[in-house]
Amino acid sequence: MNTKQAERKRRTGRAESVKRRAGRSGREPVSVVTGAAGFLGSHLTDYLLAQGHRVIGIDNLITGNVANIEHLAGEPRFRFICQDVTEYLFLAGPVDYVWHFASPASPADYLNFPIQTLKVGSLGTHKALGLARHKGARFLLASTSEVYGDPEVHPQSEDYWGHVNPIGPRGCYDESKRFAEALTMAYQREHGLETRIVRIFNTYGPRMRLNDGRVVPNFIVQALKGRPLTVYGDGSQTRSFCYVSDLIEGVYRLMMSDYGLPVNLGNPTELTVLQFAREILRLTGSRSRIVFKPLPQDDPRQRRPDITRARKLLGWEPRVPLEEGLVRTIEDFRRRL
Repeated sequence: MNTKQAERKRRTGRAESVKRRAGRSGREPVSVVTGAAGFLGSHLTDYLLAQGHRVIGIDNLITGNVANIEHLAGEPRFRFICQDVTEYLFLAGPVDYVWHFASPASPADYLNFPIQTLKVGSLGTHKALGLARHKGARFLLASTSEVYGDPEVHPQSEDYWGHVNPIGPRGCYDESKRFAEALTMAYQREHGLETRIVRIFNTYGPRMRLNDGRVVPNFIVQALKGRPLTVYGDGSQTRSFCYVSDLIEGVYRLMMSDYGLPVNLGNPTELTVLQFAREILRLTGSRSRIVFKPLPQDDPRQRRPDITRARKLLGWEPRVPLEEGLVRTIEDFRRRL
């Protein structure tokens, strides 16, 4: 079987899985997306609608933004509920998939909302899993590369257990996701729930918040406003950046697969933060200078995914080159500034 035939078979299998879960009535599959007004949640919602799903989006708007889903106003296959996912979730009617994306995700957010971050990772995951179990739905947890902490293994594969400081300032996010993974696996083993876990590495693209606090929006906003680009430490720490459309396609493939253990999704192309800052200056045409500040506590020195598992099981790897993705993102930021 050649590559094209294998890919066609995978796509057919995913489509048949959706049809089976929707039953023999011919109805559209129903997906619940928590964190639907967030950066990733809103892109996932768009993707699901394009795949023929009906979507129920849930978000308490602590870090989400209605502007991310305002283009869906009047869309008959989309319903939005403003609710904290840590509260009891009651939905009438069938649900086929639960995509749990609710959580603060940037250091600025989870440092401002540490207790809320821990609650959404624990209580919120418990409520979302309970909904999936009640409805007989398949569940996907949006976990994170932060479960690896400041890694001592490079690149990071799914078999690595991590190097995390549970009482440091980032611990509220790292440990909330580690607990969420443990709870998800407990539901899989105890209740036989169909679960999926995606460990998401640095992802960027349109709709990121301008004041998000992460390196991509920080550098782009600083460059477009002519402000100095702030590099922490000496800039030698590494990151890898995956464009949002690639990430969402991988998430969808994982949900439709038969694999129940964690899978890394991200771009294995690695560069230093200082290299990235210079790339932003080049693409924006900014004359901003680069300034250096002390490295925050527990900031990872290296971050690069091993995506062997995703390549093998999902036939997935990122396709959007960094320059192309950054140009699209910069254009989006220019419009919103």
